[in-house]
Amino acid sequence: MSLKVSIRKRLSREFSLEMDFETGAVSRNTDSGPENSCLGILGASGSGKSMTLKCIAGIETPDEGRISVNGRVLFDSVKKINLKPQERQVGYLFQNYALFPRMTVMENITAGLPLSKKERRDKAASWMDRFGLTGLERRYPAQLSGGQQQRAALARMLIRNPAVILLDEPFSALDTGLREQMQLWFIELLKSGDDVVMVTHSRDEAYKLCAEILVVDGGRVLGKGGTRELFANPGLVRTALLTGCKNISPVKQTGGKEIYALDWDLPLSLSAPVPPGITHVGIRAHDLVPVREDGAFGVLPGRRNQIRLRLTRHSEEPFERVVLFTNADARTPEGRGEIWWKFSKYMGYAIPERLYMPPESLLLLRQG
Repeated sequence: MSLKVSIRKRLSREFSLEMDFETGAVSRNTDSGPENSCLGILGASGSGKSMTLKCIAGIETPDEGRISVNGRVLFDSVKKINLKPQERQVGYLFQNYALFPRMTVMENITAGLPLSKKERRDKAASWMDRFGLTGLERRYPAQLSGGQQQRAALARMLIRNPAVILLDEPFSALDTGLREQMQLWFIELLKSGDDVVMVTHSRDEAYKLCAEILVVDGGRVLGKGGTRELFANPGLVRTALLTGCKNISPVKQTGGKEIYALDWDLPLSLSAPVPPGITHVGIRAHDLVPVREDGAFGVLPGRRNQIRLRLTRHSEEPFERVVLFTNADARTPEGRGEIWWKFSKYMGYAIPERLYMPPESLLLLRQG
């Protein structure tokens, strides 16, 4: 299965959508991400994620480009091909599910199916059983929970056997408990092998559910690759920010494997020589390591990669603690940028005097 998209669409003087990608471009294995055919499009609000799905589905028309599914052309501006939405065999789960409010669950699922009444009902019954909707056939959308509405919308989509499935922020309308439950349910659904493209602004959803990721910003692809590989090596400052890295500082190179983090006033040693073009260093808030008095965790001589804390703020979340601090040994105000540290509240850590930045956890980034 393969979806190929190469499109351009100007939306305003300031904003143009320029998307080039295909699904299945990354080898799927447990090192790159979940073993499924789900491509996540990760980006902030207004970055062009939903517009990309609408162009694939035929709801919006690109100014130029080409879209194909398994070699079947859905749109080609040069050849003047632009299939209608109902001709594309594309399943689209809208953010608000878009169930017909005056139709029952059964009527919503079977609406428009080119089958006899009995065939429609038999086919719908099978899908309703699969999605745990049996017994809700006569209910209207307003009588369903958020999770039931979502499953009804999915059944309506999948009963038509789409060639590709598009999901637009599928969990944004659900409360926290139901969201986590439905994400687990989706993991099982994704094992079917269907090609899925999921738009999300949540890095956690993308990491949990998607085998590969596109990071988009301002209508353009910033980064793409296997999910875990991209999180481990985002490459660009903006990509690191969109994948949730809170600690980023400009650097200057001071040696083959040495850099100086300017915002933290901190020398850092790396595990390999600094690649050309590196302008920043980052470290994720969970990757900082408390330093014990016995010098554990392989700390380098001379307290390299260690930072002494000057606490600025801290808070407690349901399952973790958040600590913000600056370098207590900073010599200039410019070197006192805040750093985030997050850790499980069940680890039993007291706030230490020093934290360690392991070389293997440092993200080497380029401005761009």
